[in-house]
Amino acid sequence: MTRNEVIAAFNTIRVWQNGDRRAVHKPLLVLLALSRVNDTTAQTMDWNDAEPLLKGLLEEFGPDGSANTRHYPFWHLQTDGIWQLHGPAAMLHRPAGATPTLTELRQNHIHGGFTLPIYNALKADPELIGIVAQHIVDAHFPESIRGDVLDAVGLAQVESTGIPRDPQLRRDPAFRAKVLLAYQYRCAVCGHDLRMGQQSIGLEAAHIKWFQANGADEVSNGIAMCSLHHKVFDLGVFKILPETYQMVFSQHLNGSETASDRMLAYHGAGMILPQAKEYLPHSANLDWHARQVFKSPARSS
Repeated sequence: MTRNEVIAAFNTIRVWQNGDRRAVHKPLLVLLALSRVNDTTAQTMDWNDAEPLLKGLLEEFGPDGSANTRHYPFWHLQTDGIWQLHGPAAMLHRPAGATPTLTELRQNHIHGGFTLPIYNALKADPELIGIVAQHIVDAHFPESIRGDVLDAVGLAQVESTGIPRDPQLRRDPAFRAKVLLAYQYRCAVCGHDLRMGQQSIGLEAAHIKWFQANGADEVSNGIAMCSLHHKVFDLGVFKILPETYQMVFSQHLNGSETASDRMLAYHGAGMILPQAKEYLPHSANLDWHARQVFKSPARSS
């Protein structure tokens, strides 16, 4: 297979959608499998080996509860033409929609991996692995945590290779400037407003509803945040309540007493609001973030 054929095959993967819910099962499994294409690992992997890895990735980067269906992509990715399964014929010949249980996959030692043409093309062209991986993280994760996702699957070097981005995923270049102006060039969480001359340092425009989930490049879908609070917001460390604009932190946050106390100092506090009502975060966007990104349960007030 040529490079273009491989890229096209991955770009046509059908990702389950239900409204604007995040669906990262297949993307995370594909990234995990890409990291295993080398001279020392087998073409396919036993579900018993893949399960704990995929479970951890979904718990870290997926919506709440997504790890409960961690076996779905391992079984259903075969219908996209890039994945093959090995195991007892009685199981493999069942209808594609008849998803096996976790126990069935474990006990039957079902193996899964890229089809041989895809695997051989990737193995012969290591740079192609980076291109495919970059397309996947660009399509499903915000920029603030793409490096974390790639690092978690063992593909951290991808971001430093100059791999071209998908032109279909370009954002409005004026979005950042509009959001920072609305918040008067300071972080809505901590008030960070460091500058070098006229250039803001470490201040970013965070999408509330991610661009990858069709979130609009509008000020009401953006909040000015320092790079630290932007990253933890995208990781689901805290959410912002509609109407009151209070920040509520997850019970999953942990660390040293000094570090966690510094972060939790904002728990229950109101965010710094923009300078005009029309710039206030839209409640529908905040609701989406609370459902699809925030890591429940929340800390008590």
